[in-house]
Amino acid sequence: MEKNKTVVIDEKTPLLVLAGPMFLELLLNTMLNNVDTVMLSHYDEYAVGAVGNANTIMFMMLILCNIIATATSVVVAQYLGAGMHDRMNMIYTLAVVVNLVFGVVLSVVFCLVNPLIMDFLHVSPEMRPLSMTYIYIVGGGGFLMAVSGVMLQILRCNGYTRIGMQVTFCINVINIIGNYLFLYGPLKHLNMGVAGVAISTVAARAIAVAALIVFFYATKTGRFSLRYLRPFPSRLLSKMVKIGLPSAGENLTYNLYQTTLLSFINAMGNDAVNARAYCNTLISFAMIFSNASAMATQIITGHLVGAGKTDAAYKRVFRTLGTSMPITIALAGLNAVFCRYTLHIFTDNTNIIALAQMIMIVDIFVEMGRCLNMTFVSSLKAAGAYIFPLIAGILCNWGLGLTTGYIVGVALGVGVAGIFIGTATDECIRGLIVMYYWYRKKWLGKSVVDGNDVPD
Repeated sequence: MEKNKTVVIDEKTPLLVLAGPMFLELLLNTMLNNVDTVMLSHYDEYAVGAVGNANTIMFMMLILCNIIATATSVVVAQYLGAGMHDRMNMIYTLAVVVNLVFGVVLSVVFCLVNPLIMDFLHVSPEMRPLSMTYIYIVGGGGFLMAVSGVMLQILRCNGYTRIGMQVTFCINVINIIGNYLFLYGPLKHLNMGVAGVAISTVAARAIAVAALIVFFYATKTGRFSLRYLRPFPSRLLSKMVKIGLPSAGENLTYNLYQTTLLSFINAMGNDAVNARAYCNTLISFAMIFSNASAMATQIITGHLVGAGKTDAAYKRVFRTLGTSMPITIALAGLNAVFCRYTLHIFTDNTNIIALAQMIMIVDIFVEMGRCLNMTFVSSLKAAGAYIFPLIAGILCNWGLGLTTGYIVGVALGVGVAGIFIGTATDECIRGLIVMYYWYRKKWLGKSVVDGNDVPD
């Protein structure tokens, strides 16, 4: 099975060899996430905003699940780069077991606090029961996200970048079929609506986890066994938590900040909520290339830093930016130009379309900043510098993004586009800050693998 390994990761690895399959995976994953929006928009417009609200909370759960998944990516890449293969099964087992247990706990907690979440978001009475139903079902199966996230990181760092694309394609098909059955097909008479969409999403994720585990064993990437955790590797877990917590904290503070902005938008009315939901669907397609490039560069950077090739890692990140930034700007620009037509996929409400067109213009600047952030933050984490992105995120999210969004969107009455102006301010300034940090090489000496650990 080893011959199926498609990528050898070093300083000569072409970016697109890794980023290409990841781009397709993210594209398919975006379609999976957004197919619910498209199909629900023709079923019940309130359901669209309800699922949009619920997905904001589900993203928060994903961030928490990624505490160990993010650390797994950094640790596996650096240890593989350093040639320390004897420790890999222990790392794989620890990551999966810990994240599974943590995912189950999160699923229970999110279901228990569901009513409080609805109150915090100021969800309208029409959308509230639908949002709660979605969170109970998809959130209840949140542990599946925890396991799949770790499995994908393990396989990607070992060079298996196509598996994510292949699995995502299959679960896309499963999810679409499930949605059709519940919304328009033979199960329509059950009137499950949002609940049916949620069930098909959870079923698709369960199948994805099974497929990833089968692939892990079929390719002989490693093995899972509790005996690798005897004696329990508490020092390794502590190291992974120290990496994962700041990384998750950065994403969590961003999501909390976005959730607060969403509460502002909910107070603007259902049209504003739906305009945001539809725009996020289109925006997600504009950001996937820069995201894929950042993910690929993170893996390469981790391998290079683990191998002690810091100068190669430094140059490689800037090369990625030179590729991803022009493409990101072009995609966001196309979104802004053609959104007057693409928005009709979801709705014919002229007020929603007018609000959404303003959002898409502002989003060009959001994506420019987001490209900077994804590229340099991912690389800083891969190099072991995981504290600075957290500090920059907290200061810029709340000090710039929230303040500007409230002043322009609420106080000055610009509306939902003003909220996005706040986000653009945050992304652009924070992106320049983290780029400067990488440029000054402040990340040197923060490698997870100690020099004494590298075998002769």
